[in-house]
Amino acid sequence: MPKHDGVYKKVEAAIANEPDGQSALEAAVRVLKAEMTRYTWVGIYLLFGNELVLGPYLGKPSPHTRIPVGRGICGAAAAEKATIIVDDVSADPRYLACSLDTRSEIVVPIMRDRAVLGEIDIDSDQRAAFDDANRELLERVADLLAARLSASQPAART
Repeated sequence: MPKHDGVYKKVEAAIANEPDGQSALEAAVRVLKAEMTRYTWVGIYLLFGNELVLGPYLGKPSPHTRIPVGRGICGAAAAEKATIIVDDVSADPRYLACSLDTRSEIVVPIMRDRAVLGEIDIDSDQRAAFDDANRELLERVADLLAARLSASQPAART
């Protein structure tokens, strides 16, 4: 059984009860923020054209409400269609500072049929807060969210 299987099951149950994709995104953010103590900022960006637009989030307000694909760690994850874990954001030139307290970040694309729909972005005030178990949990959650987003959700074929 995966390390964070209990959290995954809580996210799965929470989003299953939601009437639409937007509510499912909000529920996933709520559960992840409540259950994962190292997650100090939990948010979801949705892709519109070639720009990531901030959706539901919990944590300090972010100055980065729109991020072009390819810019910052979030933009890089969308461009590469791959999860990115940064153990020390101060050492990564791609990092777009949101909070002086942030030490590490994980960004997981939400994809359907190799098309990026958006991404889960999580910051932590601890260095190296994200391991393979976090990656596995969040990639599984991203798959759940991709299934809940409507077919009309704009998705750039990056």
